[in-house]
Amino acid sequence: MSTDPWDQRFAGPDYVYGQAPNALVAEMARHLPANAQVLLPGDGEGRNAVHLAAAGHHVLSVDRSAVGLEKARRLAAMRKLSIRTEQADLATWAWPRQSFDAVFAIFLHLPSAIRARVHAGMVDCLKPGGLLVLEAFRPEQLALSSGGPKDMDLLYSAAALRDDFSGLRRVLVQEVETVLDEGPLHQGRAALVRVVARKD
Repeated sequence: MSTDPWDQRFAGPDYVYGQAPNALVAEMARHLPANAQVLLPGDGEGRNAVHLAAAGHHVLSVDRSAVGLEKARRLAAMRKLSIRTEQADLATWAWPRQSFDAVFAIFLHLPSAIRARVHAGMVDCLKPGGLLVLEAFRPEQLALSSGGPKDMDLLYSAAALRDDFSGLRRVLVQEVETVLDEGPLHQGRAALVRVVARKD
């Protein structure tokens, strides 16, 4: 049995964050061109990749968890869809330059030591005009019980994200409170930060 904590989290038969897409992904998917090339780093069990594939997009789901990626492929197969998957550590992954029309990074929480480098990789892999969408928990989430990391270093401030993505245009950084209903591990009131931006 794998000792990776994400393999262990995804090991059961249930989809721990549900099978439906994240609400921001579903909303922002309407802004994609037809047949878009879409990257989902840290996509876990594949709910967002499968949603985008169902809309006709070409999807690559990259995650460190082999168990999560296997469940992503299973979910796609159940819906007679095709997604590409790659097991990788995003801190050392060779980001394909200018290859994607969009990047969706949903609840991908990285330690501060590598966060900016990984976010720069996301920017590098976007084509000109490409869309970046990020949603994550912010420090206020520590007082709430709806999920997310319990380590302050893994939570994202609006200021840090503005710095990380300052090279993009039309950068919208928004702090929101919402109610999550995403499988058993994301339930209840949540403190989130969102980034929506375009690459020149």
